[in-house]
Amino acid sequence: MATQLNNSVSKAFSILKLFSKGHSEIRAADVVRALGMNGITAHRFLKTLEHEGALVQTGKGQYRLGYMLVELGDLALREEELGRILQPVLNAMTADLNEATMATIYHDGMVMCIARATPSRALSVDIRVGSRLEAYCTAHGKVWLAHLPERELESYFDKLDLARMTSRTITSKDALRMELDRVARESHAFNEGEREEGITAVAVPVLTGTGRMIAGLSVFGPTSRFTAELRARALVRLHQACGHAQALLYGAEKGGTSPHRSAWVAAEADRKPVRVR
Repeated sequence: MATQLNNSVSKAFSILKLFSKGHSEIRAADVVRALGMNGITAHRFLKTLEHEGALVQTGKGQYRLGYMLVELGDLALREEELGRILQPVLNAMTADLNEATMATIYHDGMVMCIARATPSRALSVDIRVGSRLEAYCTAHGKVWLAHLPERELESYFDKLDLARMTSRTITSKDALRMELDRVARESHAFNEGEREEGITAVAVPVLTGTGRMIAGLSVFGPTSRFTAELRARALVRLHQACGHAQALLYGAEKGGTSPHRSAWVAAEADRKPVRVR
């Protein structure tokens, strides 16, 4: 038997979704036009949403989103809760690739591990939950930087000291900007011994439906094992994992595949040679 849905709740969320279409404020007339409700019903829904804190009235019959929704979003994205949700995604990738995996969040120029999975093999790399890593010289960090709002990215560069961690660390701001442009285009980043010699990682972003990055996912391990074949497999698996993560975060019906497919993923799907950077 099909699950019976509450039509009123669905209509309330349909109203809230109108804000995602470029409208910072709406009126009852907008609801009538977009959703086909009559004026009295639209007004009642708006007043109810205002009463619950989801909307704030800015003028006669005019509403914007309320910050109660921000508070709920913050609760959903608490690092411990987000890590718990993403843990099975990491476990599945590690079981498939037999390499370590990690999920991160970003704060003030650093990325922090919120969940990780390690393979049962003699030689592997482990990073503990709670570890903080520099953004400019890590795969996770470069993915996060590539998705920062422009003003926040400029502030990061203003304060940035590009300390040389290894012989492969990017120490030029211009070179780092070029790298971030590439990451933004291709939706993945590599760390090839830039923070620690002999460690390679590849990371991808987990995005909301509006393109906001909420987590990073990576596969990492000894450079000696990161062949071109493993890199290609890891990228395909990471993009699949993004779809799995979105399904867990939004619910199975709202989840899907990662909105970005890199040149690596396309090459693997078409069985064409993959160019190693």
